[in-house]
Amino acid sequence: MAISKEEFQLIRQFLHDHSGILVNEGKEYLVENRLTVLLVQNGCENFTELYEKLKKDTGPLRNKVIDAMTTNETLWFRDASFATAVTETVIPYLLGKAMTQPQVRIWSAACSTGQEPYSIAMLLHEAMEKIGPKAPALSKFRILATDISPSAVTIAKTARYSQLAISRGMKPEFLEKYFSKNGMVYEVKPEIRGLVEFKQFNLKDDFTPHGVFDFVMCRNVLIYFSEDLKKAIYQKIHRGLAKDGWMAIGASESPRGYTDAFEQVLIKGAALFRPKRV
Repeated sequence: MAISKEEFQLIRQFLHDHSGILVNEGKEYLVENRLTVLLVQNGCENFTELYEKLKKDTGPLRNKVIDAMTTNETLWFRDASFATAVTETVIPYLLGKAMTQPQVRIWSAACSTGQEPYSIAMLLHEAMEKIGPKAPALSKFRILATDISPSAVTIAKTARYSQLAISRGMKPEFLEKYFSKNGMVYEVKPEIRGLVEFKQFNLKDDFTPHGVFDFVMCRNVLIYFSEDLKKAIYQKIHRGLAKDGWMAIGASESPRGYTDAFEQVLIKGAALFRPKRV
């Protein structure tokens, strides 16, 4: 089903307005490939009719379109240098915070199908085991994991992964320790699963209801947004981050040019960010 230039602009603007996703010019083929099935399923003859239905839709069709256009690329322990930096710097900081405050809060702000928050939960569990009896209670730690894609969040909540999904970055020793195998499916064990709460959330929306976090991961998602939206999200993260907290973004991303509220800290080849001290 071919899409005209005019239809592409309509769908492109709709996606930006409702999800923040910015489809680059010349990517008509991407919209065609990802939305044609929905077009047919909804009895539309062309993309103009799909757009008209989207304008009148109160949620279900919009969610399906955004879901289809969302890139849910993810890995376990994504980027070795980042995992090392978290293990050696961020987690000791979080453990220290747990000694002085009732709850330590972590946010995986583009969690996809759950690999990132579960990976952090495993690394945290490992660190606490090394400390032994003097480690803070596991119940002190809460990980909020959000994504705009309803299907990704559904998969994450089930905590069940195929052999293919497991093969993408999972360490053999962690697989044996933190997963139960049921046929060809691997399920995250309760002690890790219980640390994470999943919710569907649009990064265009207000962050305030989520509260304040000690560690925020918003990795490899801002590259899909407009310049204005990137700036707004960095500002919202800053307002919702503890004064001594940490922010992690993708290796190709930087707040430079959008805000001067963060300072970069290089750790084991990975760039992490902290609020600038006034």
